[in-house]
Amino acid sequence: MNIINAVIGLGAPVFMPILFLIIGLVFGLGFGKAFKAGMLVGIGFVGVNLVITFLLNSLSGATRLMVDRMGLHLTVLDVGWGTASTIGWGSPLVPVVVVIFLALNLLLLILRVTKTVDIDIFNYWIFLVVGAVAYAASGSFWIGVAACVVAFVLALIGGDLIAPFVQKQYGLKGISFPHFTCLNFVPFGIAVNWIIEHTPGLRRINFDPESISKRFGVFGEPLVIGLILGILMGFGAGYDIGKALILGVDVAAAMYILPKMIDILVEGLTTVRDGAEIRLKKWFPNREFYFGMDTALLIGEPSVLATGVLLIPIALLLAFILPGNKVLPFVDLPSLMFLMALVTPFCKRNMFRMLITGTVALIVIMYAGTDIAPWFTAAAGTSGIKIPGGATQITNLVGGATTPVGWIIIRLASLF
Repeated sequence: MNIINAVIGLGAPVFMPILFLIIGLVFGLGFGKAFKAGMLVGIGFVGVNLVITFLLNSLSGATRLMVDRMGLHLTVLDVGWGTASTIGWGSPLVPVVVVIFLALNLLLLILRVTKTVDIDIFNYWIFLVVGAVAYAASGSFWIGVAACVVAFVLALIGGDLIAPFVQKQYGLKGISFPHFTCLNFVPFGIAVNWIIEHTPGLRRINFDPESISKRFGVFGEPLVIGLILGILMGFGAGYDIGKALILGVDVAAAMYILPKMIDILVEGLTTVRDGAEIRLKKWFPNREFYFGMDTALLIGEPSVLATGVLLIPIALLLAFILPGNKVLPFVDLPSLMFLMALVTPFCKRNMFRMLITGTVALIVIMYAGTDIAPWFTAAAGTSGIKIPGGATQITNLVGGATTPVGWIIIRLASLF
């Protein structure tokens, strides 16, 4: 267990090349080809992480100023997915849960319950934080473990179900996304899309990147959309014209560079996937398998990035007007784009539909976060996380515990 934690602790840029080198060798790629593929995956992750971190850092200052300017004084502070992941990986559930996950994934593959080999091990924290909060709510270690397992199995099955749609949309053959957080909002996207499709007038509204580009020429290009959104965010934060322009260029740069970094990562994935596909077809002639990956691979889609930025002021407005809400959106505001990653194919990349979906999702997240805040805060204490000064309780927006299914699991756990 200590070895696993040590390797994972090195981060995706080191852990993923090692993992893909091993996978490549297992599937007979040869050392040279497997090594290169693993390095491309690692380099791709470095590039993706650099751009995403750059974007989140660029937006974080503006979002904090927007919170201050709106004068929001709410008692449950959003501490972000980084803190939530620390709560998950710092939980006493970890040694038992990680071993169960690895064994259970293998068993479910053998029994044909899933096609997904979940190699996105770092994001086990999403299941672990659900279990940690369920543990706090129930007082039972094994109920916490059961909560993790239920979330994990649901994510594997959900990832399988939507894989064909996501693969077609993003051109990622053989990849699935058993990402519990993002999967929770796919039904929202399907429902919103169905309602709009059956509503005269609304169904004609189409704001996908290609339509915008066709209508507005260069001014509809993703990089220009990023520039405009960044400038508007800057003005919303009270920046002067110079700082607003810098933020605009930062967002535009992220929207332009991120897809290119993802292309490098996908090149390595494709090499291993093709080799694995050949070998797996020999071993299991009538089976299909997916590699389960992080939705960070999908964030380079312009409609996802643009919608995520637009959701930031909407989240702050909702926090202000929703009756009974106690959640103060804060650290996770720049990460709202992740909520849209798996919704996109089901909303046909139409940012109007994605924005409505994201707004509904935020309403649910804030009420779920308000409800489970005492248990979330207790789970943080168990993992050694201190409550920030000025906050009574904590939660996070982009994580497993505040999703609809995560909330239901935790609420059921509290009954025991």
